[in-house]
Amino acid sequence: MGWKVHRPDSKREGARLRFIEIEVPGAFLVEIEPVIDERGFFARSFCREEFARHGLEASFSQVSLSYNNRRCILRGLHYQAKPHGEVKVVRCVRGAVFDVIVDLRHHSRTYCRWFGQELSEDNHKALYIPEGVAHGFLTLTDTSEVEYQISVPYAPESARGVRWNDPAFGIKWPDVPKVVSTRDQGFEDFAR
Repeated sequence: MGWKVHRPDSKREGARLRFIEIEVPGAFLVEIEPVIDERGFFARSFCREEFARHGLEASFSQVSLSYNNRRCILRGLHYQAKPHGEVKVVRCVRGAVFDVIVDLRHHSRTYCRWFGQELSEDNHKALYIPEGVAHGFLTLTDTSEVEYQISVPYAPESARGVRWNDPAFGIKWPDVPKVVSTRDQGFEDFAR
């Protein structure tokens, strides 16, 4: 898997997280640093103190799971509008997905730009998604599960979305989606 072996120096030190800044301000790839031995590994996938130390949201109101039964299912691109804006930490715990975020914050230097990353059960990466950034994914395997940690409860009246193939964003998906919900197909062209 290409990990550096991390063996704690003391019983107090354990598995850690690595936060990698990406081009969308406030968004991070979160990688595990596993403690490896002959049994396999142990890794921390979330730590309130480590998230807070990086200035990130560290309290989550709910955890949701998205099960996808086949390859090339597209979900998204979704977000919640104010006053129910949400922060998400997304991780693929089974299979693999191409995870995408689009910066919808008018004041951001990366407004309307996108970032994509494969998240998989093999690479164990997570994506930290700040408020005001839309999120979606395309499944890369026949069976996949994506786990979401979400900072606020779901508020249907604040649920919003932008279309996965909107020319305003020019997202380069790794494959052509075969299943897209009626709702996700129906989002209008994004008005800058």
